[in-house]
Amino acid sequence: MNIKQHTLKGQVTLSGVGLHTGANANMTFVPAPAHHGIKFQRTDLPGQPIIEADVDLVVDVSRGTTIEKNGARIYTTEHTLAALMGCEVDNVLIQLDGPEPPIMDGSSQLYVNALLETGFTEQSAFRNFFEVPESITYADKERDVEIAALPLDDYRLTVMVDYNSPVLGSQHASLNDITLFNKDIASCRTFCFLHELEMLHKQNLIKGGDLNNAIVIVDKVINDDELEHLAKLFNKKNIEVKKEGILNNIELRYKNEPARHKLLDLVGDLALVGRPLKAQILAARPGHAANVEFAKKIKKMMLSTVKAKEIPEYDPSMPPVMDANEIYRILPHAYPFKMIDKIIYFDDKTVVGIKNVTINEPFFVGHFPGNPVFPGVFQIEALAQTGGILALNSVSDPEGYWTYFLAIENCRFKKMVVPGDTLLLKCELTAPLKRGILKMQCQAFVGSNLVCEASLTASIVKKNK
Repeated sequence: MNIKQHTLKGQVTLSGVGLHTGANANMTFVPAPAHHGIKFQRTDLPGQPIIEADVDLVVDVSRGTTIEKNGARIYTTEHTLAALMGCEVDNVLIQLDGPEPPIMDGSSQLYVNALLETGFTEQSAFRNFFEVPESITYADKERDVEIAALPLDDYRLTVMVDYNSPVLGSQHASLNDITLFNKDIASCRTFCFLHELEMLHKQNLIKGGDLNNAIVIVDKVINDDELEHLAKLFNKKNIEVKKEGILNNIELRYKNEPARHKLLDLVGDLALVGRPLKAQILAARPGHAANVEFAKKIKKMMLSTVKAKEIPEYDPSMPPVMDANEIYRILPHAYPFKMIDKIIYFDDKTVVGIKNVTINEPFFVGHFPGNPVFPGVFQIEALAQTGGILALNSVSDPEGYWTYFLAIENCRFKKMVVPGDTLLLKCELTAPLKRGILKMQCQAFVGSNLVCEASLTASIVKKNK
């Protein structure tokens, strides 16, 4: 799996008819900044409203997952979201000039092809995985559905389906590596049973349904009159059925294509949790209603187990967003005033830096000899340099500017910092940059302990040529 967040290199557009609404739409995938997430935009509605891919916005699960915000709806989101998950795209704006993504061939394959063609860009921020800390289970006894998420330092899914049908018996499908989604799962098409067609049609669904974008499984004896009726329903001259029980003799892409498509739907629906997952997902007879309820349970646990927001997470084995050489190509500091070793997190509002405190620091020679304590003034300097990265990120040529700090307010030192400590330095904007002035709330941690905090005000000034 990718460690860092990704977006698209450029825009890409697909066009077609929606499966259930029957409305034609153009859908454009637009690159988005780090931490933007996946969002839809209805460009055909007044104000062009944006709808986040969020399980709390799900309003309908009738043969697809529909989200809505302030009256703006997006129908049948799951195939689009599954394609983005398979390509490990974290940040994108999906612009639609209609209510529903094009169904294409009933799978995620054509979405994936378009995304692969435009390519992906690695972003500076790390992916914010939610690692399931303990088992999460969901069951619907009436529908005989069971879904579980188990702790795992990876993302794997296994799906079993059993429709008590002589044509479509018990099947299972597994995805043990998300990078294999595009190869093994993306091409698997949506399906339904013949006995469901009339019901779906009466429910004002499948207006865009066609034998080219769905597999219809014939689970009953069908006569010529029914075939003629179905031909009219799908606007075909004629329809045939062979013994294998697939309407119009469509060849399956895999023997277990229905089970694989259910796995595809599950990947898409779980994208609505809002963060990439690390878990083993086991699902028996899943559907959109169950998937969404299960996603809500995952999100509930995710929100309840999030660590205190102010404490950054640090994994020394992860590559930095910026190393020391990159930092001091931007910041005009030299020995002995290089106070940051690396930047581990960076977006347009927040930056987190690392300072490893060693006994070899030059100031320990004179600062409490025999009792080395990292000076508080240098903790502030380390925070100021970390904040300088955030400040200079607001201009296109950061090397052409100086950063001056105008004010230090509400400064507090909570605990001593000594050699061997690793300082986590976090600076977060408290007000938008205005006229070259920015305000930040800055904190320094050693482990989970807050050791220093202050409100800093800085000014960025263009260097004289």
